[in-house]
Amino acid sequence: MQEEEKEQQKKIKIEKKSENGSDLVLSPIPEDEKPVKLTFLDILAKLAPGKSLRIAADDILRGKMGALIVIDCPELKNIFEGGFRVNCKFSPQKLAELAKMDGAIILSDDMKRILFANTLLVPDFRISTNETGTRHKAAERTSKQIGVPVIAVSERRERITLFHENKRYVLPDSENLLRRATENLHVLEKQREIFDDILTNLNILETTNLVSVGDVCSVIQRMEMIMRVMSTLKRYVIELGNDGIIIQMRIREVFRGIEDIEAMILRDYSNKPAATKKILSSINFDSLLDVETLARTIFESSGDKQIFSRGYRVLSKLGLTEREIKYLINRFNNLGNILNAAEADLQQVLKTRTNTFKKELENLKEKIMMGKKV
Repeated sequence: MQEEEKEQQKKIKIEKKSENGSDLVLSPIPEDEKPVKLTFLDILAKLAPGKSLRIAADDILRGKMGALIVIDCPELKNIFEGGFRVNCKFSPQKLAELAKMDGAIILSDDMKRILFANTLLVPDFRISTNETGTRHKAAERTSKQIGVPVIAVSERRERITLFHENKRYVLPDSENLLRRATENLHVLEKQREIFDDILTNLNILETTNLVSVGDVCSVIQRMEMIMRVMSTLKRYVIELGNDGIIIQMRIREVFRGIEDIEAMILRDYSNKPAATKKILSSINFDSLLDVETLARTIFESSGDKQIFSRGYRVLSKLGLTEREIKYLINRFNNLGNILNAAEADLQQVLKTRTNTFKKELENLKEKIMMGKKV
């Protein structure tokens, strides 16, 4: 019995006691389970328009009140005191009511329960902060000290600020956010149109064996630009929540296939595709805009130098297995040699499929030379 009691005690965590000795936090610790640390984007998603937490924050603003909302974590017990335990299911109405008091409100780490209200945050005052108000100073210092998300609702400034570790972000209103997202979507659509034209040109150059390093870099440049615009748009979509569903659908259409095409092109032209991708991810925007700089960085050559495609991307559009594509490339080295290979040489690799392959290849070449999308 004593052993069983000890095991039960291990499964209970008492995080802090008040001055009179009463338990402030008492919660079971699930076996073999570690708390999941919320990322900045996780919190932005919770604060998207229409989400419960955002509804509560907006209600607080409309009520001409302020609030300090903290997400619970084990380290938080060291920097808050006072207040009273609530431990009830979260709802926007309850949170807005509790905000009528001056102290901080503490939510559970999954934000499904309100744990405490009217508490005092006492982070290390030596932590630097650029904030001026008492509430915002406490929010920034708390977030920096223990890495916990803190939401400050300002009654005077009429805005919601999210502090997370060293980040500080003022939430824009939905209308402004939607406008910015729409503008970026237009940029993305234009970049996709340009990319499709450049890729069509690359198809023709590969078929005629006239590709230069600059041609390949132009395609890579446009794909990376699309991916960077996408990165911005993904954040907007997260922040918009339900208001961003239509934009999200359009983004999927525009972005479709980009990552696969880039992977194929790097496989065709780079000796180390994975390493090249890392280099591309680290290149600053100014270097990305200069094709010649891109050529020197990726291929260590000028943009005028001729380069040959291995053929993975073009051959993948034919009825070949991955194994057959590898055999062809190993046998003929590049796409140009495959396109000009004698039937007898092709038969050594493709056997009885040679005639079918040649017909499919001719049809593909015809589409490419007509400037059609393949």
